[in-house]
Amino acid sequence: MSLFRRRKKLSRWVRLRRFVWPNMGWGRVLRYWTFKLKRLQGSPYAIACGFACGAAVSFTPLIGFHFILAAVLAWALRGNIIASAIGTAVGNPWTFPFIWAGIIWLGTWILGYERGQELPADMTIGTIFEEPGTVLLPMLVGGLPAAVVVWLLFFFPIRRVVGNYQHHRQARRLRRRRVLDEERRARLDTGQQVDDEISIPEAAPEPAQGDAQPAAANVTHFDQVLVDRGR
Repeated sequence: MSLFRRRKKLSRWVRLRRFVWPNMGWGRVLRYWTFKLKRLQGSPYAIACGFACGAAVSFTPLIGFHFILAAVLAWALRGNIIASAIGTAVGNPWTFPFIWAGIIWLGTWILGYERGQELPADMTIGTIFEEPGTVLLPMLVGGLPAAVVVWLLFFFPIRRVVGNYQHHRQARRLRRRRVLDEERRARLDTGQQVDDEISIPEAAPEPAQGDAQPAAANVTHFDQVLVDRGR
């Protein structure tokens, strides 16, 4: 039994509500994923390319395959696969209605469908695959050019943001390392000065042979004991 499992499981309605609107709010979620994106390991190109691939795949009607398609596309373009998974968050319950409406309109315009012919009255997610000629084909045709445009719109700004973040982060690390080196050097210099100030007392000069010394100064304790016993 897992220690981190909930004692009371959340209902499907609560999980759906949290998926549509997180408890922390979309603003905080956006800041969190932006922070995670900037701290990913990889070059600015790889991170920006991966995220752009995930965002571009979100403009295709292949629901359920976005993660796989984004990972394959990121791998083919030498992008970051984790960033591609984050990029698929561009397609979410709040944006899918606008994305689908846009790519269907574009696809029907490219294919030359008459207005109103492309959308059935009772359209659902299952309708996309149940009626491929009426819905899926226009979405695919309209989604491809939209995906290319979205890839370009996300790639260049994210590459610049990630590049600036990594540059400033590296500069902060170098400044911190320089400060630590200066502090270490200062401690070493201070310790050397303290060692120089500590003077070793010089040994007393030996008396000359002709100089007379007091007996108490030359007699050790052991010699004194022998003298006392011989008395």
